[in-house]
Amino acid sequence: MEQFAQLVQRLVGLRLSTAQLNALALYESELLDWNTRFNLTAIRHPEEVRTKHFLDSLTCLLAMREAPVERLVDVGTGAGFPGIPLKIIFPKMQLTLVESVGKKADFCRHVARRLELSGVEVVQERAEALGQSAAHRERYDWAVARAVAILPVLVEYLLPLVRVGGSMLAMKGESGPAEAHSAERALRLLGGHLRQLVPLALPGVTEERYLVVIDKVAATPLAYPRRVGVPAKKPL
Repeated sequence: MEQFAQLVQRLVGLRLSTAQLNALALYESELLDWNTRFNLTAIRHPEEVRTKHFLDSLTCLLAMREAPVERLVDVGTGAGFPGIPLKIIFPKMQLTLVESVGKKADFCRHVARRLELSGVEVVQERAEALGQSAAHRERYDWAVARAVAILPVLVEYLLPLVRVGGSMLAMKGESGPAEAHSAERALRLLGGHLRQLVPLALPGVTEERYLVVIDKVAATPLAYPRRVGVPAKKPL
């Protein structure tokens, strides 16, 4: 973990504490153990887990430093990325993990218990349904997602969950700039404004990556998100 800690400090500018490193080591151990029984992630080597899951998740901090993160929702979290690593950094943050696949949701609950993380809710639900729920609609400072959908679709999943004045963060590969351009109409409809594209280079990963940061500047019309399945079939 020492080399990983150096990478985090170099790329993100964050010095991880011993407690944070221990939590990530336990998380890694549980992930690799569960992955022998359930297909949680295609990444199975510890070094790759640290770079492609942990370090990748922590790059979100490059976009989140301007204001405290009190409430964050991670949509399509899978095995807890990027939400759980961010919770380890922001222990007081209220975290909602959204995952429609049962075994992955179960793993997230298990890890939250093992790491003794308080203020973590795991919701086994589709994003479209969550966005129309009064308990979640426009309740979050940040909505984040990694490798879930193309940006015009993802905007419809995430922006309804973000309060006016909050932001959404899409973690994208080299298609990030083109996707941001294609999402302009969706942003106008849903109350979003593109703030910035942050280019990233992860060690050992050849593809360039981007953080697409979108601010919520107006309330999302009540008609959105549309019913489950429609955003992916008919992107805005």
